[in-house]
Amino acid sequence: MAGKSFLIDTTKCTACRGCQIACKEWNKLPATETKQTGTFQNPPDLSASTYRLVRFQEYPSEKNYMVWYFFTEACRHCMSPPCKAEADKYVKDCITVDKNGGVQFNEKTKDLGANAAKVKAGCPYNIPRLDEATKALVKCHMCYMRVDAGLLPACVKSCPTGALNFGERDDILKLAQTRLAEAKKKFGDKAELINPDEVRAIFLVADTPAKYCEFATY
Repeated sequence: MAGKSFLIDTTKCTACRGCQIACKEWNKLPATETKQTGTFQNPPDLSASTYRLVRFQEYPSEKNYMVWYFFTEACRHCMSPPCKAEADKYVKDCITVDKNGGVQFNEKTKDLGANAAKVKAGCPYNIPRLDEATKALVKCHMCYMRVDAGLLPACVKSCPTGALNFGERDDILKLAQTRLAEAKKKFGDKAELINPDEVRAIFLVADTPAKYCEFATY
């Protein structure tokens, strides 16, 4: 199944956080209390009320006094999702894969109980979060209701720079190779696509993935 995919081109991200806010608004998620921790990143982490988070990393720079790396983090929608493989041991089909390849958590995840921690630990990207109110696991669902209606995911629709892209997987893979070639010309050979064969949310980075996010890759 080819399905759909994202291309997240970090070289075009300005950290406007439009995607982060659009995700909250579309999903009617409550505001998250923020705090100053010495970074512009807020909230501090993903949660049951934050499915997408723009992470900020700051480093010294030879050209300027510092450089920012931005990384809009959410579920990668793995081609062979390890979360599903783990969850099926305890509650069959509480995690499913839809016709577009989106990895979907449903209300049956609340029946995982203590095993929810094992499912969360099974994700190499540290994405699932437990909703303390419902005891269900939650995360980005690829805006399946919008996609089924022929619309773009809310995060992609809100992106003003072309950093977030979405479409048929074959088309996205072609775009990814084009963007990668452009990035290598501009930023050098460290530019790469992160795990393009394993995930549907493919990140293009201009430097070592770990500099962007602790769980950028595995």
